[in-house]
Amino acid sequence: MNRRNALKLGVSAMAGLYLSPLLGQSNILNTPAFKGPFEPSWDSLEKYQVPDWFRDAKFGMWAHWGPQCEPEAGDWYGRGMYEEGSRQYKFHVEKYGHPSQFGFKDVINVWKADKWNPEELVNLYKDSGAKYFMAMANHHDNLDLYDSKYQPDWNSTKIGPKKDIIAGWEKAARKAGLPFAVSVHAAHAWNWYDTSQGADKNGPLAGVSYDGKLTKEDGKGTWWEGLDPQDLYVQNHELSAKPSGDSSVHSQWDWGDGASIPTPEYCEKFHDRTIDLIDKYNPDMIYFDDTALPLWPVSDAGLRIAAYMYNKSLQKNNRVQAVITGKILDEQQRKAMVWDIEKGQSNTIEPLPWQTDTCIGNWHYDRRIYNDKRYKSAKTVIHTLVDVVSKNGNLMLNIPVRGDGSIDELELEIVKEIGVWMKLNSKSIYGTRPWKIFGEGPQQASAGALTAQGFNEGKGKPYTSEDIRFAQKDKTLYATVMAWPENGVAVIKSLAKSSSYHTEKIRQVKLVSTGQKLKFIQTERGLEVYFPNQKPEASYANALEIV
Repeated sequence: MNRRNALKLGVSAMAGLYLSPLLGQSNILNTPAFKGPFEPSWDSLEKYQVPDWFRDAKFGMWAHWGPQCEPEAGDWYGRGMYEEGSRQYKFHVEKYGHPSQFGFKDVINVWKADKWNPEELVNLYKDSGAKYFMAMANHHDNLDLYDSKYQPDWNSTKIGPKKDIIAGWEKAARKAGLPFAVSVHAAHAWNWYDTSQGADKNGPLAGVSYDGKLTKEDGKGTWWEGLDPQDLYVQNHELSAKPSGDSSVHSQWDWGDGASIPTPEYCEKFHDRTIDLIDKYNPDMIYFDDTALPLWPVSDAGLRIAAYMYNKSLQKNNRVQAVITGKILDEQQRKAMVWDIEKGQSNTIEPLPWQTDTCIGNWHYDRRIYNDKRYKSAKTVIHTLVDVVSKNGNLMLNIPVRGDGSIDELELEIVKEIGVWMKLNSKSIYGTRPWKIFGEGPQQASAGALTAQGFNEGKGKPYTSEDIRFAQKDKTLYATVMAWPENGVAVIKSLAKSSSYHTEKIRQVKLVSTGQKLKFIQTERGLEVYFPNQKPEASYANALEIV
């Protein structure tokens, strides 16, 4: 029995205890306006169909930005800063002080976002080819980045920047004519923050508790007087069975493997916060950083959120135009929502639309990656995009934003270079659908298998001019040659005379980037396409239009 099925059996009794009392409990859920055909069950949600706007868009950009970007020290800072001896702990002690005296709540307080210009960034991303934009609404650090009715003290309008971050992003996206998406990660704060309950085991402050258990009564005379840190940290509970280190929190992502199970009150608060987000900002898409839906299978809160969003979209648009993504989905769940693969891609054409999300650096801004010039190149991004599109997927690309709200000059250069390729070749991307096969060539044999929620990107061999990726639109076939053929000839074996894939006569082959008609010969070996002497810009992926 695999762990996933064991988990379902292991928590079934617990789920039974949680689900029934919660059904219909939220006042927001009972708003008559958004009752409809979708009910909070997988059997009901599997009737969902992915809207064409998402299928056609193919490429989105994401600002995975919040207070954890303020230190510029990488991912999961709000957890890592409480892990004694870790890189982030050492960084934190040196920059801010000991986490018993300066915790993550204090990092939020010094985050000001004073150089943030959402319109400028969204326009940059649109100009570089993004067809939808996503902003982070909250992370595992549990700070809502919007005017949050149900997280009234710990949100970005009250502390830190004192700005409605989501309102700013939404306004910019709507003005640019882009569908607006939000990412929601806060369901996991319950266990993610468990390191904040700890204390040093060594050194002069050994045994002195970090600030994760502080309460409202402890705030007298501090900047946070009157606020309750437990509304942020939610650590008034027993630790998970394996509370320390990333490995345990990863293995417990689906609330199994000894995870501390959140209370019904916690689940309902998360539900209400998310419904509030949907109602105030009307996102076209929600990305959930969860196995399936948030808090599943110990609560039906995520199911209720999904049903609410689909019903609301149906009433507004006469058909469901909303998109919800989740990770590690079974066959039924992939019908109910869009499967998201983190930092990886499928190795086959998927029968249903899906999305990969990845980043040119770390998810949260990391100064080391800038200093060491370790960002993904535009070439790598484009190769990923072309491969993903050939397999019925979309690419969501995060450009890490600095704490002050700006991106650095290296990132700007990469984004602009992506735009160069997209302007020349995007007709081979937007609005396409998979062909009979996704591609050919040696690279696919070296591709890594998916592990957990993804994580197989970059494990294959580099692409060569023998690697081809296909997509189609109307009666046009697009074949993208994944490197410039230095001998001047690209051979597409799948289009050989005797190929069963393409039986119609080929009348014309054009280089999409320039519109130039190319000489070709169809032989038993393949379709031989003769490339020009002059390379176009961004010639690391060369789309051919085959009629």
